[in-house]
Amino acid sequence: MTKLIFIRHGQTEWNVLGRYQGQTDVALSPLGVEQAQKLAANFPVDKIEAVYASDLKRAMTTAKCVADRFRLPVTPCKSLRELNFGDWEGLTYDEIVAKWPEALSNFFQHPDILKIPHGESFPELRARALACVEKIVAKHPEETVAVVAHGAILRTILTAALHMDLKYVWTIRQFNTAVNIVTYTESGTTVELINGTGHLKYAQGSVD
Repeated sequence: MTKLIFIRHGQTEWNVLGRYQGQTDVALSPLGVEQAQKLAANFPVDKIEAVYASDLKRAMTTAKCVADRFRLPVTPCKSLRELNFGDWEGLTYDEIVAKWPEALSNFFQHPDILKIPHGESFPELRARALACVEKIVAKHPEETVAVVAHGAILRTILTAALHMDLKYVWTIRQFNTAVNIVTYTESGTTVELINGTGHLKYAQGSVD
């Protein structure tokens, strides 16, 4: 059995502004750093053997807070990056819907068939996510590992663990620094926790 603790990064200023970040390398906001520190101080398990993270700053900074508590290095993984939003990166919902109304409708209602201009599809995202997860699980048998990534990619991992179709990807909520726990065995997956945010109960401001 391998236990993976999947974590979404802390808040960024683009989260506050409602801008689609994708693979743009946006740093954590001051609140995002506070959230990551609270996560590390109130981590859901007492021992982990490794920490992996998307190589984007918001994930790496969040991961380092966790890794420092356990005196571990962070292994950066490009394959854990967020969905590539292509032409939508840096834009708000209103800006996108003004130019691509049908495409953005598909983003929420039919993400499994969504075509982002010059971007990535959800099936492509889940394929690279699961390939990365498979490698981590194979490298860490009988261990507990933290994996810090992003909202959309974590949703695809969780839909796979729950045997859900990708069209339901947005039924899973992921707050900033949300904790998700999945165990992987030869017989399949067991989901122990989704979108856990108990470590933020004393944080100030929005964590959405």
